[in-house]
Amino acid sequence: MPYATYLQDGQSRVGEVRGTHLVPLTGLAELGATTTSELLANAERDESAATEISDVVLRPIVPNPTKVFCVGLNYRDHVLETKRELPSYPVLFPKYASSLIGARDDIVLPSESTQVDYEGEMAIVIGRSGRRIERSDALAHVMGYTVANDVTMRDFQYKTHQWMQGKVWDVCTPIGPYLVTPNEIDIEQAGIRTILNGEKMQESELSQLIFDVPELIATISTFSTLQPGDMILTGTPGGVGYRRQPQVFLNEGDRISVEIDGIGTVSNLVRR
Repeated sequence: MPYATYLQDGQSRVGEVRGTHLVPLTGLAELGATTTSELLANAERDESAATEISDVVLRPIVPNPTKVFCVGLNYRDHVLETKRELPSYPVLFPKYASSLIGARDDIVLPSESTQVDYEGEMAIVIGRSGRRIERSDALAHVMGYTVANDVTMRDFQYKTHQWMQGKVWDVCTPIGPYLVTPNEIDIEQAGIRTILNGEKMQESELSQLIFDVPELIATISTFSTLQPGDMILTGTPGGVGYRRQPQVFLNEGDRISVEIDGIGTVSNLVRR
């Protein structure tokens, strides 16, 4: 079953998704560093406290991850539209917990940027600690998958050859709505799409990742211990606004959505 982290009556909870309802897991306030895959699976379900999803506030699926790794240039069509060569090693940069917002929260445009762009992505959530993880063992460390929009301030991103200043703005990155466990989805068969005001802007398949899930986990864990709740945003397909002619950036009143087959949709209103 999928899971969500949510607020109900000011209290944070983790719930199992059952249709249009959430059944809270006893003793779990949020997914994070202490939430292993085993704990999630074995937690007691409080059936008596089930609630409608529409009546709660969805938080970022992991509200306070210890680490968030992001991958750039991980779809061939996106590499081609940037006029770069295909990478032989993943392009990596960080994001912080302070950047994350919920799947339904508004994206607030910062006054300092005039080039706010979208990037639809699948995110991996780690469920088992590991360092120097072998590719063959990598999937055993995955708690599940979720959806992200790596909202990027392009005019800040390209101030230097490092991308961090365009990527880590506070409260700008929707992630969620649910954690879908690996046994619930074959990501090799899933499509990903980004839709702006009803118009499809990005479309690809997760099978088109240049560096797949096992490779990313093996690569990152070479230099950093991966812990439960850590996330890896796996990169975006071609069709980003910055590379379009004419360019397309997010504006007041836009509705931007990222959807992945079998995982879910983040859909956010853009406002100033």
